[in-house]
Amino acid sequence: MQLCHRLAGVLVVVGFLLTGVYMRTHDPAMPLLPDVVRMLYRSRHIYLLFAGLLNLVLGAYWAARPPGWRRIVQLTGSALLLLAPVLLAAAFFREPGLPGMDRTFSLPAIESMLAGSLCHAVSGWRRAS
Repeated sequence: MQLCHRLAGVLVVVGFLLTGVYMRTHDPAMPLLPDVVRMLYRSRHIYLLFAGLLNLVLGAYWAARPPGWRRIVQLTGSALLLLAPVLLAAAFFREPGLPGMDRTFSLPAIESMLAGSLCHAVSGWRRAS
């Protein structure tokens, strides 16, 4: 799982750089887009960086918990943190063009990062001796 998080982190940070190139070469140019659309692109772009860095850090420190409920919670957290960048990539390309404020990908992605981070925190807590 440690390798999965490291690999995901590197791939997502590369994806972050590529979405930056996409925004720089977008037609029409970003400054010509309505402010709301431009901000949607930017926010999804930054969310991708956050998800990539979160996976990179987790990949640096991940250590399997002993079998039991802690490991189940840890693996659930890892699954959620690996899912988030996929949803955020979809959000980057799809949501700026959606009408209204319906955010079908970014909200579940952010909730996934929250829940995954909390799962990892809970799985690492130990009872004071």
